[in-house]
Amino acid sequence: MDKILVIDDSPVQSGFLCSILKDDYETVSRHTAEEGLQAAKEGGFSLILLDVVMPGMDGFQLLEELKATEVTRYVPVILITSLADVQYEERGLLLGAVDYVTKPFNPVIIKARVNTHIQLYRYQVQFREQAMVDGLTGIANRRRYEAESIARWQEATRFQLPFSLCMFDIDKFKVYNDTFGHPAGDKVIAAVAKTVMAHFQRSTDVFARYGGEEFVAVFLGSQAESAFEFMKTIRQAVEDLHMEHNPQVGPWVTVSAGGVTLVPKPGDKLETYLKLADTMLYDAKRFGRNMVVWSSQTGEQWREK
Repeated sequence: MDKILVIDDSPVQSGFLCSILKDDYETVSRHTAEEGLQAAKEGGFSLILLDVVMPGMDGFQLLEELKATEVTRYVPVILITSLADVQYEERGLLLGAVDYVTKPFNPVIIKARVNTHIQLYRYQVQFREQAMVDGLTGIANRRRYEAESIARWQEATRFQLPFSLCMFDIDKFKVYNDTFGHPAGDKVIAAVAKTVMAHFQRSTDVFARYGGEEFVAVFLGSQAESAFEFMKTIRQAVEDLHMEHNPQVGPWVTVSAGGVTLVPKPGDKLETYLKLADTMLYDAKRFGRNMVVWSSQTGEQWREK
């Protein structure tokens, strides 16, 4: 059941709105803009009904905050207000509201508008998810990685959390394709993605197909040596699939990985450490493949074998 957040400083008005919608939707009400913003940031809402005239932060200011916050940016907002002037309606729509309803309102009209915007939101969510998913593997694509890695980087910077960034790819994949054909190669990419994805289950983890046979991962909270050991486990899990490779390369399909762990500071750039992770991947290839090479922020390194 879709969840709707009602933000109105009048318990009577918010209660009335909730009573209109409660048979079809799960409703949550908050009576200040600050409480409403906090609830909205917790996520899970398909629509927000927002009163404009509130003490302190008004509905227009809150709408600006909602549209500037990553987790609430795409959630549709219907403004409900006694301000009937066209200039207020224009302001609300320009700030990103999807609709503007003046009081007193007709319950039938409210239900119809709510239903319309929730249906549109579902379509938009489905479209965005499809646009962010790699068609072959079903995992996140590069576009989604680029969006989510920035959010994780900002979170790590704000809370001073260890941020681990890893790049890895399938060893001698061109040789595999030349030996077994591209359809078999696609199956290998999908199998590797499925195996690796099983290890990235936390909401803060990001695992994506970067391009071709190359993948990228971001995870928070692990110190450098722990991140290195974690990626060794993943590398071994891929080797343990025992997918046959060209005998001149080796008995099984394997992956090489390179990564870095740091606690980002204001002024640090994600792109700098992506290049460092790519350098560690290059070293893993150079040192013999089927291995993990890892670096810490201070330059300390770990290498298998």
